[in-house]
Amino acid sequence: MKQYLQLCQTILADGTYKNDRTGTGTKSIFGYQMRFDLSKGFPLMTTKRTAMRLITSELLWFIKGDTNVKTLIAQKNHIWDEWAFEKWVNSKEYDGPDMTDFGLRAAANEQFQAILDEQMTIFREKIQTDDVFADTYGDLGPVYGRQWRSWPTPDGKSIDQLKNVISSIKNNPDSRRHIVTAWNPSEVDQMALPPCHTFFQFYVAEGKLSCQLYQRSADVFLGVPFNIASYSLLTHLIAKECNLEVGDFVHTLGDAHIYSNHMNQINEQLSREPRALPKLKISDEKVSIFDLEAEDIVIEGYDPHPRIKAPIAV
Repeated sequence: MKQYLQLCQTILADGTYKNDRTGTGTKSIFGYQMRFDLSKGFPLMTTKRTAMRLITSELLWFIKGDTNVKTLIAQKNHIWDEWAFEKWVNSKEYDGPDMTDFGLRAAANEQFQAILDEQMTIFREKIQTDDVFADTYGDLGPVYGRQWRSWPTPDGKSIDQLKNVISSIKNNPDSRRHIVTAWNPSEVDQMALPPCHTFFQFYVAEGKLSCQLYQRSADVFLGVPFNIASYSLLTHLIAKECNLEVGDFVHTLGDAHIYSNHMNQINEQLSREPRALPKLKISDEKVSIFDLEAEDIVIEGYDPHPRIKAPIAV
């Protein structure tokens, strides 16, 4: 994962300090590309422990076209909770303690963090036990899964981009149109978070499937390690279904940034020596990626450095 560490070093050396939507502040660069040869191991971060279980369950959630955090919460995956929680605490129905700017306040105040944790527990319980509440506050709008699997058309129908691209790879591998996009300008304002990883393209050569992702906004410490592993996993899954080997995952970043409250964590990571990459095993029992469950995907030989915690900017 030296490619990732080089990205971090480049931002620290050459980045520009900028304000951002969350009010946290970042150091960023614009335009950067990394390439990972997937035949040389699965690119799961080794300079800090990264939760493959969360990456897998989120990707399968996208693949199934789901947009409600209820599914993820049931699997103890909380990476999308903050955006759904924000929707609830900003609603007229919410009658608890003031949660304005809860992310920044929790980072600066241990007492407020305890209050936030209590309210988040209440929120998660209501999502799991109250279907009306889950439909109202658990749904994130037309985010990734909706765009991948059910892109709306003007005539009221929809396009299943993911199924179409798999069919295209199988039947016309040399096409330059193996593309899936999550950026739908007509629906961006309805999404809890506009897509950060916006557009990906597949390429077939010499029996190998490669994927390039364009990511408009890249949270380098928290998000990018997940994005690398997620799209590498997606490439493996689609290659398997199309009876191809894996080639490269190419990660192209627009605004690549380190949040100001992640600097210590980045430096800690840079002080660590990368270790051998693990291997990915996918069950042969299911033919279609649309039928896969988390237990069908296993990582072997993963020996990372310890986890490094950091606050998320919402």
